[in-house]
Amino acid sequence: MTVRGRHRKRVAELQDFIGSQQSEITEFDESLVRKLIQQITIHDDRFTVELKSGITIDIRA
Repeated sequence: MTVRGRHRKRVAELQDFIGSQQSEITEFDESLVRKLIQQITIHDDRFTVELKSGITIDIRA
């Protein structure tokens, strides 16, 4: 399976997991965070969140 195929499979698994939750997410859920987030990197002017799906998000501070 290609890297892209693995990423698509992981995204689909995460979407299924989120869709299977019984209630809305209204408060911090550590188990959910651990399933979704690979790494958070803090820089001087931003932080970067890397999801386990391979998506990276930069957030300006």
